Amino acid sequence: MITGIPKEIKNNENRVALTPAGVQELKKNGHTVYVQTRAGEGSGFSDKQYSLAGAEILPTIEEVYLRSEMIIKVKEPILQEYPLIQPNQLVFTYFHFASSEELTKAMMKSGAVCLAYETVEKEDRSLPLLIPMSEVAGRMSVQEGAKYLEKPMGGRGILLGGVPGVRPAKVMVLGGGIVGMHAARMAAGMGADVTILDVNLNRLRYLAEVMPPNVNTFYSNEYNIRELIPSHDLIIGAVLIPGARAPHLITRDMLKHMRPGTVLIDVAVDQGGCIETCKPTTHEDPVYVVDGIVHYCVANMPGAVPYTSTLALTNATLPYVLQVANKGWQKACMDNKELLAGLNIVQGDIVYKGVAEAFNLPHIPAEVHLNKQV
Repeated sequence: MITGIPKEIKNNENRVALTPAGVQELKKNGHTVYVQTRAGEGSGFSDKQYSLAGAEILPTIEEVYLRSEMIIKVKEPILQEYPLIQPNQLVFTYFHFASSEELTKAMMKSGAVCLAYETVEKEDRSLPLLIPMSEVAGRMSVQEGAKYLEKPMGGRGILLGGVPGVRPAKVMVLGGGIVGMHAARMAAGMGADVTILDVNLNRLRYLAEVMPPNVNTFYSNEYNIRELIPSHDLIIGAVLIPGARAPHLITRDMLKHMRPGTVLIDVAVDQGGCIETCKPTTHEDPVYVVDGIVHYCVANMPGAVPYTSTLALTNATLPYVLQVANKGWQKACMDNKELLAGLNIVQGDIVYKGVAEAFNLPHIPAEVHLNKQV
């Protein structure tokens, strides 16, 4: 299969979809790989490294899309890329369709096959291609929160871990999944007083067993959230409903109960956000203030640490990329239910139920298209 790796063009997105090592594995399996020039530069990988691994370097993004059967990306296509995507072309990337009706309709119009990293799902309901970036984002959320709690950054002027004789900051984490667990662990490691909330009691029992003593678990509901927010300095939204919009757990009216300079970090922003006053921001302009509360809502947080993120992403995606390249997307999805769950849009039809429901659009089961292809 002819595989293309374009340079990411989203604001301050320095990751690349595949490392030179990943390219070499595709080549060993007999596939052609095109890499746009300087695609890996932001992650620390040169054109020369890709060439030595067997890739052919192309000068423009247009050529990469034009000559490739499968496009591997990191972030969803943006407006400039919509016209480049061809009918029946496979695009394998993070889409987060439920947060953008514009993107959803553009990909339907393109006639492409959209395989979303974030909905590839194992039998145990884990999300293997979302996990590595969730780990990065969870840890980064605490780093960024600690920074924006500083007074010159607009925060309360509180040190996350405190010092002897002075209480540490109080951190609330909404959601006990991968993002929440890593955020809580990082905040605890920095000495903060941490509370992690979830609706799954079994998950809370697990977290209570594995977390350090300065992490407390709490059942998540509106009453408990309202009780906790006045006393917390950093609140991290880490809620995920695979393939669907995140629910608003922090509403606009709750802001008035927070202390000025409280910092909100919404890691769920690329799924619509779990904070009502959330709107996507960029690494270039990451924060804004509403009612005296600092909001950090960068939609591609791991893009700030691209070397780590690109290596972690390739480790997770490469086995699936190889299956698709070796078998074609139809047979790969028929043979592997994990990949089947990743299909979101196929040749104009929404085949992932959560996306269809987000915009009240028709849902066509993916099997309909697979049977057509056989």
